[in-house]
Amino acid sequence: MTKSLRSFRDIGYLITLLLLGALWLTTGCSLFQGGSEDPAREFSDVPTGPGSGSSWGTNQIILGGDPGKNSFGIDDIVIVNFSGLDTATPTAHQERVKDDGTITLQLIGAVKALGKTPGELQKEIRQLYVPKYYNPNLNVTVTGENRYFYVQGRVKAPNRYPYGGDLTVTKAIAAAGDFDDFANRKKVVLTRADGKKYTVNCIKAINDSALDLKVYPNDKIFVPQRYW
Repeated sequence: MTKSLRSFRDIGYLITLLLLGALWLTTGCSLFQGGSEDPAREFSDVPTGPGSGSSWGTNQIILGGDPGKNSFGIDDIVIVNFSGLDTATPTAHQERVKDDGTITLQLIGAVKALGKTPGELQKEIRQLYVPKYYNPNLNVTVTGENRYFYVQGRVKAPNRYPYGGDLTVTKAIAAAGDFDDFANRKKVVLTRADGKKYTVNCIKAINDSALDLKVYPNDKIFVPQRYW
């Protein structure tokens, strides 16, 4: 009689375990599928093989300049201001960098802006004007339009931020207040201005700078949510 009772208790225990297991599978799957910040909904076709990680170099030039130096690229706006002369001179010139990499200024004509920083370009423009056209009192100031990068998802301060050059994915995330407690640090998605997408494992990138991809103007970074 005692053996029979033990058998019934064992059978009941097994049935309870089976029911609990089925319940866990049902609720667990529904929770995993219900995340509102699934990166697949925000981005698609993210390359995880060749073309991502340390092999990104062929795609690093977006506009033709060197964003790491905050230099001008094709279609960037260049603003040239002139001052320091009493005579009638142009006070300002604004123009987008043409496909050949140049802007065109009064008297001196085409000047290559592509790949040059504002400081480099303003020095060259002044040398072209002084002393051939204007006396040494001429001051030239070159600036560009404001450029931004974007950080979204599981960071503490998602927003757009001014681009200042020499920026990587981990630095951009730090600028956005760093990861929050629910961030998936292994599958951060970087979307270039030209639409190309890359995944970045920021845990590995901290120790391997080759994996910490450069960030350029108008790039978007999305930090997905982790579910475990």
